[in-house]
Amino acid sequence: MLSRDGTAEKDDLEKFMPSQERLATGAVAIIECFQEIPCDPCYTSCPKGAILPFENINDLPKIDHSRCDGCAICVAACPGLAIFVIDMTYSEDKALLKLPHEFVPLPAKGEIVTLLDRNGYVVGNGEIIRATKFKDKTSVAWVTAPKELAMNIRAIAPKAYESENPLRKLC
Repeated sequence: MLSRDGTAEKDDLEKFMPSQERLATGAVAIIECFQEIPCDPCYTSCPKGAILPFENINDLPKIDHSRCDGCAICVAACPGLAIFVIDMTYSEDKALLKLPHEFVPLPAKGEIVTLLDRNGYVVGNGEIIRATKFKDKTSVAWVTAPKELAMNIRAIAPKAYESENPLRKLC
């Protein structure tokens, strides 16, 4: 529960999700921002104007999913790691996720990585398609994931996670 442990529940998330019709058309950003704090780098970084102007700097961001092309610039700009991009059209059985990634070294193309849910639990494996460092911003990892897991994945584990975390929850 969001108020108790910081983890969003299905009801919390539904207001941020694009329609199934929009998901079927290509890559789109999803903003899971729940804190009303003075922050707007997502808005100022969006080249398409998909993230709408704030009436108040403390407002939660709003996105016009129809204007978003999934470029991931907002993912790199968000200091709260609250934005990711999902492309459910990547392949028949895999989605492409563009996730914020703040660990070094960056994963390499072709690397198989551990996929984590919102609680940091292991939910599966994915393949790195690309990892990009955006100047002084957060890096973005492009990773494939099984479509049925895609909406629950929010991070990839750093390399040390598998060997040094005996308490991790396995899928």
